[in-house]
Amino acid sequence: MLARNGLPLLAGGATAVLLVVVALPLGFVLLQAIFPGLSDGSLAAPLSHLGAIFSDPDMLGLTFNTLRLGGCVVLLSAAIGIPLGALRGLFKLPLAPLWDLLLLVPFMIPPYIAALGWIMQLQPKGYVEQLLGLHAAGFLFSFSGVVFVMTLNVFPVVYFAVSRSIATSGSRLADVGRVCGGSPWQCFFRITLPLATPGIAASLLLVFAMAIEEYGTPAALAANAGFFVLVTGIERRFSDWPIDLPGASTLSVVLVLLAMTAFWLQRRIQGRHVYETLNGKPGDVSLRSLGVWRWPVCLLFALVTGVSTVAPIFSITVTAFMRTLSGGLHADNLSLINFNTILGGDAGALHALATSLALGGATALITGVIGLLVAYCVVKTRIRGRVLLDALSIMPNTLPGIVVGVGLILAWNQKFWPVTPYNTWGILLLAYCCLLLPYPVRYASAAFAQIGDNMEAAARVHGASLRQSLLRILLPLLFPSLLAAMLLVFAVASRELVASLLLAPTGVQTASLFIWRQFEQGSVGQGMAMSVVTILMTTTVMVAVTWWRQRK
Repeated sequence: MLARNGLPLLAGGATAVLLVVVALPLGFVLLQAIFPGLSDGSLAAPLSHLGAIFSDPDMLGLTFNTLRLGGCVVLLSAAIGIPLGALRGLFKLPLAPLWDLLLLVPFMIPPYIAALGWIMQLQPKGYVEQLLGLHAAGFLFSFSGVVFVMTLNVFPVVYFAVSRSIATSGSRLADVGRVCGGSPWQCFFRITLPLATPGIAASLLLVFAMAIEEYGTPAALAANAGFFVLVTGIERRFSDWPIDLPGASTLSVVLVLLAMTAFWLQRRIQGRHVYETLNGKPGDVSLRSLGVWRWPVCLLFALVTGVSTVAPIFSITVTAFMRTLSGGLHADNLSLINFNTILGGDAGALHALATSLALGGATALITGVIGLLVAYCVVKTRIRGRVLLDALSIMPNTLPGIVVGVGLILAWNQKFWPVTPYNTWGILLLAYCCLLLPYPVRYASAAFAQIGDNMEAAARVHGASLRQSLLRILLPLLFPSLLAAMLLVFAVASRELVASLLLAPTGVQTASLFIWRQFEQGSVGQGMAMSVVTILMTTTVMVAVTWWRQRK
């Protein structure tokens, strides 16, 4: 029992941290949505503001626009991702690893940077007009443009889910259907596709959640055209005078409910609606030949990857190397001046990059420690309240970044706190930890589940304490998985935008804020140069994660 003497303290500490990091901001959002005078220290007239808010046409418009945007992105992502994923999972596709790699790149480009890249492509006097003599500004700066750009960022979620699901199930059962008289299309729609339905449905719900939570793309492309969604509506209520805290909190609750509904449906589909084969034989995963369709399919993949990956990368990179935008696409207009400015001459740019690196590293370290302790309590113990711990640890999956930002402002901008991280870099660290905590918790939980209890039991028999068992036995075994999660946390935290926009105090600037503000100020080249540096940094970390996991 010696090894378990410190377990109540460990579990209590993990619970306290989760309550502060996760439950506190969400709780204050709910309280502010109930009590309109909470920011003034009053609990009077609960819910008295809801009638005015819900009768406001803007409220209904924001909610409708959010649902319409999410639904259209889902439909377009399905139209692109499902056919491409089916082709990848069923057939011998030439250059298949290359297409997979190119379709991973959109995950490495922050959505707001991709949106800025498309602005440089399609705006008047943009690169498309310089090369082809036409522009598509009317399309880009509209609802349709937002759907187009957001879809290009998220449809790979569907592609990889479909391709992996179909490749796993194989084609043997479809071959049986063919023997029994079914046509190729009948066998695909009645046998192959149903086997992949859980993965498809879960990926589409995830796409919906990602679409309704995204801030940068709607703000960059459609805000000036009068198209607002819940995320941009919340930000406006904080940035425009008079500040509307009850309205922002109510919109945040609506957004959280939409996101939670999507994730609840996703988990329900994954947990209950599963098609499976029961014959005990491994599926035939051999891929079929495309025959005469080989090169047309390759052309289709080249077209999709060219639009979704090559075009924004080209725009971002070319802009970063331009002396001036007015100089256009000419060889004598290319130089390293923007990189020299941000990396050599602009102390603000270097400071922003250093701040992002420091915050990303601190977030990775803190969430790694918390994830280790929470996963141990949930997986390796039978303590009371471990279900609560598990729920709190995965709740940030359903919390949009802007809601976390709103909650932290409401929670820590109160007069009764003797000490507060508000208006310091610490508030950014809290936001990043809340948003990214699920990564280390999930990775560590999976690793703990694969480690038997016999080694820890042997340590207890030999008198090891709980701390010794964790540090000297369990931690070395799960360290590769935990490190991979921490590297992912670092990559995402170092480029986070929406919480940084809301919470960054005066004098503190991150790389994402530097990029956003350079565009607002007209210094597009420097903003894109910082984007290139950020993308290279993120890509390097992602490659390191993949290499590490393959080796371990």
